[in-house]
Amino acid sequence: MERPYKGNLFTCIYLKVYLCTFYSSQGIHRITCNCKMNKLYNEEDWRVLKARMAEGPEGQRITISFYQYAKIGNPQLFRDYLFAHWNKLGVLGRTYVAHEGINAQISVPKEQFEAFREFTYSIKFLEGIRLNIAIEDDGKSFYKLIIKVRKKILADGLEDQTFDVTDKGQHLKASDFNNITQDPDTILIDMRNHYEHEVGHFKNAITPDVDTFRDSLPYILENLKGLEDKKLVMYCTGGIRCEKASAWFKHQGFGNVFQLEGGIIEYARQVEQEGLENRFIGKNFVFDERLGERISDEIIAKCHQCGEPADTHTNCANKACHLLFIQCEKCREKTEGCCSEECMDVLHLPEDKQKQLRAGINRGQMIFKKGRSPHLDHKTLHNPLKEALSKIKFEEVGAR
Repeated sequence: MERPYKGNLFTCIYLKVYLCTFYSSQGIHRITCNCKMNKLYNEEDWRVLKARMAEGPEGQRITISFYQYAKIGNPQLFRDYLFAHWNKLGVLGRTYVAHEGINAQISVPKEQFEAFREFTYSIKFLEGIRLNIAIEDDGKSFYKLIIKVRKKILADGLEDQTFDVTDKGQHLKASDFNNITQDPDTILIDMRNHYEHEVGHFKNAITPDVDTFRDSLPYILENLKGLEDKKLVMYCTGGIRCEKASAWFKHQGFGNVFQLEGGIIEYARQVEQEGLENRFIGKNFVFDERLGERISDEIIAKCHQCGEPADTHTNCANKACHLLFIQCEKCREKTEGCCSEECMDVLHLPEDKQKQLRAGINRGQMIFKKGRSPHLDHKTLHNPLKEALSKIKFEEVGAR
């Protein structure tokens, strides 16, 4: 049975939120809306939006990330509720909503920040949530508001129904993290992907050569066998991957599991505010238009094309390729922002020809090949997992 009603956008959404449960109890499983005011998505061409952003944001903006695991009964309804309010406040960015919670990376106009925070904190399970504020911010992190409903807010590949995600590792402040990671009995693991820790990581961290978080969990677990009694400390960009990973490793029998609270972003803030030693070297990779924010002055990676020191990620200018790779300024000028001569040739074709070449290409499938290509010769691997753990196990045997 269907129950239509009239009203403006916000009236309709509020009615849906408060009446959905009642209607369901009456056998009404679908509620439609006759509102013809605003749409709950942005239809503008992405190229227009990106060009507008490149010209410079209107006023200052603040880049924020946050996440929360919580039970959301109707993710689509919650998604619409967020979009209506955030869009009115001028929020841009990318957010995933699922039955298990929310994962948001967004940009908020500075003059609307208090209104944004007040609205967000008015949602019961988000009340008081920590908002990770970007370290370096030019106001150009996002150009469009996208809120998607997903099966999970983080693709982890875990289907174990006995796994309790709330039984997570002990959270560490920056000062405690610095202390425990200098303990020889500690194993420090970077839970990010290879292209992230290539440009920056913590001192003494083990950096698994993995393409995705989904890949990392079984790979790390297999190699950690026999080291269950060690102190296992992990970190990621903002904390969400460690929430899931720390609980997973506890579920697998690791008794001393710790995670960096708020990830690298919050660590950098605490280090600056408290005058602590900064044990992170290089850049923190971020998943927005900035592609990175500097945490220390060291450049620990190389240009993938010439091998000179560089840590600036870019996407190949050939839109049919779009490969993510590290490129120095000299190579950028030489190749016109492309990753290869073949892509340069495509770039010089008429636009209609380029469009034909792009037709049918699923760029989404290329995300798993970030920073990897046969024609990029200078990839940097800092402390690969197998070699690092083999050394620890060898030292353990020698100490007995």
